[in-house]
Amino acid sequence: MITVTEAAATAVTLKRLSDEGVSIWLDDLSRKRITSGNLAELVATKHVVGVTTNPSIFQAAIGSGAGYEEQLAELAVRGVTVDEAVRMMTTADVRAAADILRPVYDATGGRDGRVSIEVDPRLAHHTTATVAEAKQLAWLVDRPNVMIKIPATEAGLPAITEVVGLGISVNVTLIFSLERYRAVMDAYLAGLEKAQEAGVDLAGVHSVASFFVSRVDSEIDKRLAKVGTDEALALKGRAALANARLAYEAYEDVFGAARWTALATAGANKQRPLWASTGVKDPAYKDTLYVDELVAPGTVNTMPEATLDATADHGDIHGDAVTGGYAQARADLAAVERLGISYDEVVKQLEDEGVAKFEAAWGDLLDAVKVSLNGKGVEGE
Repeated sequence: MITVTEAAATAVTLKRLSDEGVSIWLDDLSRKRITSGNLAELVATKHVVGVTTNPSIFQAAIGSGAGYEEQLAELAVRGVTVDEAVRMMTTADVRAAADILRPVYDATGGRDGRVSIEVDPRLAHHTTATVAEAKQLAWLVDRPNVMIKIPATEAGLPAITEVVGLGISVNVTLIFSLERYRAVMDAYLAGLEKAQEAGVDLAGVHSVASFFVSRVDSEIDKRLAKVGTDEALALKGRAALANARLAYEAYEDVFGAARWTALATAGANKQRPLWASTGVKDPAYKDTLYVDELVAPGTVNTMPEATLDATADHGDIHGDAVTGGYAQARADLAAVERLGISYDEVVKQLEDEGVAKFEAAWGDLLDAVKVSLNGKGVEGE
């Protein structure tokens, strides 16, 4: 455990980030993190006010088996299917994390204190099944501060509307393009309108839109390096920030329009932009790049613990780093396009890869749990 003095020292930069209007969420969860008291400590000492999960996170946590032995043994004795076992373990973790964060949820009126859990990634292209899964997850977790993650695929958009219309809070994930982001916001507003017609209290519905950052640089930088000119190399590390900044401009546009004003009057909450994939992949870049340079009011930054620690140690929080940069952001993306790198092609590829990676991680998790169940003398299905 860190001392009170150490906690105060590391919290200064994180408090500054929080004071700028950025909610700090942890992009990780495991049984060990919950039972060891680590999550509660991060909430108490590092301004963590939310948790996000995804199939890759659960694959890493449950695939290791650490902390899940007792529950796996009990599930094996009951002869449950592999899919059921995975959902029981993941929802148990999310439920426990939600309980830890409940005081934050209460103190912020539901704005923060949130824990996200994703629908089965194999359903990413199936609207009706996604809606059914979202309802089931909300029922299984049974905590008011849960957020159901729905991917921003074409099939996911109508699912977002349906689920929000039921009064369920949603974290929309795997957003890469500005066009798709606007469609996500439209789907959210349509869901609020549907909920209003059904008599749902809009004040109880919250949402975030997870706009992915570092993966954009990873792909575009690779293509810039292939071009190899001085102009191309000078653009490395700029596309992801430009994309995110223009996403925030779109957010200001949509939530400053008359359609939103009417919903706000009825008590609705804005769908906040959430910066996802904020761990820096290129060691040539500062490890807090996607935190320092994406500070803007009313946003969420979900970070792996390494990025959280780096921000606490040497983050450079210098106020709003987004709203004054729209013209430069447009210029940067236009410069990339002029070099023959198609923005539309890149974001489509990233969405396809994102869905595939989560589906693969989910498959690996199912395989690992199947081995564990079989090892205890039960045939996993």
